[in-house]
Amino acid sequence: MKITFIGGGNMGEAMLSALISKKVAAAKDITVSEPVEDRRKYLASKYAVKTTPRSLEAIAAADVIVFSIKPQILPDVLTELAGSLKPNQLLLSIIAGARIETLQDGLKHRVIVRSMPNTPAQIGEGMTVWTAKPEVSAGQKKLAGNILGAMGKQLYVDDERYLDMATAVSGSGPAYLFYFVESLVDAAIAIGWTREQAKELVMATVLGAAQLLKQSGKEAADLRQAVTSKGGTTAAALGVLEEGMFRELVAKAIKAAHDRAIELGGGKR
Repeated sequence: MKITFIGGGNMGEAMLSALISKKVAAAKDITVSEPVEDRRKYLASKYAVKTTPRSLEAIAAADVIVFSIKPQILPDVLTELAGSLKPNQLLLSIIAGARIETLQDGLKHRVIVRSMPNTPAQIGEGMTVWTAKPEVSAGQKKLAGNILGAMGKQLYVDDERYLDMATAVSGSGPAYLFYFVESLVDAAIAIGWTREQAKELVMATVLGAAQLLKQSGKEAADLRQAVTSKGGTTAAALGVLEEGMFRELVAKAIKAAHDRAIELGGGKR
């Protein structure tokens, strides 16, 4: 299986690194089209993959073509590659907000998988939601699942609208958690801990709580209630969050991200 990446940025690197380490693809069968020379040299040196600044050259012999570019440069790439993909080549896009219709019309190509990974894919702990056009064969779907699964968990959906929902929840989700951790650290410092102490406390707490939630098999609400004694310290803290309408604020944030994902995709639901 030969794979070409159009774009060698952070997500593209995370993906090719996972493919090589999980032995889904060999380095010799991976080509990266990347316009920045220093980036090409870095990827070739670290991963022993082929690199080129010419996308047309890169896709010629590929079985799978991965679009791992920023949304802003997609129009230029579509113009460059329009009509150049072979009917049996699988296009796999990880571009946020780029709808299948946009890719299909721009490339004059119909064998397309659209996916929404997230940044923990960089360490093999990602969550990717994806869908496929009817023209994608069963074999190509299996291949796409293997490729995306190399980065962590993957979930297939049969309706593209779930991709915008995934963007709002799992795609942007790590940033929400990072923001909460950042806030916890700042709050710990404010009551007297040093920054290093605060970071250690918060990191261990977040990781431990996540593992407890995963391994216990219980609902988050049940675990929250178990640690919240009436009239205790946790109840006092959660009372403040409830007064600030924390749950409603999270719902508003997710809706804002969802609305923006739809807008980036052309405003269609």
